[in-house]
Amino acid sequence: MDFDLPADDDPRRLEVRAWLAEHPEPSNTDLAEAGYIVPHWPRPWGLDADPMHQLIIDDELRRGGVTRTASTTNAIGVGWAAPTILLAGSDWQKERFLPRIFSGEETWCQLFSEPDSGSDLASLATRAVRDGDEYVINGSKIWSSGAHHADYGILIARTDPDVAKHKGISYFLVPMDLPGITLSPIVDMTTAHSFNQTFFDDVRLPAEYLVGAEGDGWRLAKVTLANERVSLSSAGSMWGTGPSAAQLLDLIRSGPTITDPNMRQRIAALHIEAEVLRLNRLRTLSARLSGRTPGEEASVQKIMGDEHGQHVMELAKDLAGAAGMLEGSGPAGEIPTGARSGATDINFPRGARSQFPETDPVWHYGYLFAPALTLGGGTFAVQRNIVAEQVLGLPRDVHGDTGMTWSEHRSGRSGDSS
Repeated sequence: MDFDLPADDDPRRLEVRAWLAEHPEPSNTDLAEAGYIVPHWPRPWGLDADPMHQLIIDDELRRGGVTRTASTTNAIGVGWAAPTILLAGSDWQKERFLPRIFSGEETWCQLFSEPDSGSDLASLATRAVRDGDEYVINGSKIWSSGAHHADYGILIARTDPDVAKHKGISYFLVPMDLPGITLSPIVDMTTAHSFNQTFFDDVRLPAEYLVGAEGDGWRLAKVTLANERVSLSSAGSMWGTGPSAAQLLDLIRSGPTITDPNMRQRIAALHIEAEVLRLNRLRTLSARLSGRTPGEEASVQKIMGDEHGQHVMELAKDLAGAAGMLEGSGPAGEIPTGARSGATDINFPRGARSQFPETDPVWHYGYLFAPALTLGGGTFAVQRNIVAEQVLGLPRDVHGDTGMTWSEHRSGRSGDSS
């Protein structure tokens, strides 16, 4: 399976090339105004481009050396918040937020998981209580990626505790500079500060920041999570970023011949995994480009992609032999600058300052980060349950809180029988 792109003289190609001739170094704002950030979206945000048209645009921008940095540096905004705002946001929300998301002017974070509500996200306890024209928010969120840099966050909070847990949730857009919001950094074993715990203490949020109807938050959260799982499952081995299996295989081909049969078998298996993922990614891409919300195929891609990312990093370290136990070790050779995500010069010495100057430190960073791949964005166990129930048609898990309101469930869990 692959996409056969039209010839070089296709009018749609010529149109993009003419635009690039006028904008040889386009900014995110230029790309957004031309509809090239999300070309499959309806106008005025996109071009109503059909799947083939979007692939042509992607191909021509790639040939022109143009990177849509808004989609990488503001992935949560472009990939997760924006589709939800388009689906259910008010006219004011669309006009206020979408242009700034696509231009990269405002960055976003996600405020979903809680210390006691990760895999069972619908049991979340953060409350949003209506008070006139505002909501008063109290609670905390965890694993808030990039919240210390974000201008806004997408938040789900409980607005009605006296209905079933999935029904009492609402979806909000939150300015991160509101009084009462504080962040506590979470530094992981890569020594990077990527995550945060976010606290809400009597935060007053204007009601106009509610997306959709009150109580419709779970449906909208599923839209966000579906787009998240697609975004996290692109070619890079660490949730779409970092080096890919293909880039590792290029280094292997250019290095010394590997004769160990077990290692050769692992290399072949990694190539097969990468090809299966590529084909499934095309299937998922086709769904998104056709305007369909990603479904079960997103969970399949997430399961396979996360474990594949771990295999990439494990193999990269094992190629170094016994030296793989040392910081900075991995396969020698250059990798593209865009694949060095996460391994900053501050945390990981590069070049002459490293004990392995021929090796990019992203391999060591990736090996330390890889255990998180099967946890973030929906754990491997949750994704397998989705596939079992929705793809294979197996019986649903038995839930002890069936038929209970959220308040009843919380009271029972705390041992309060009154």
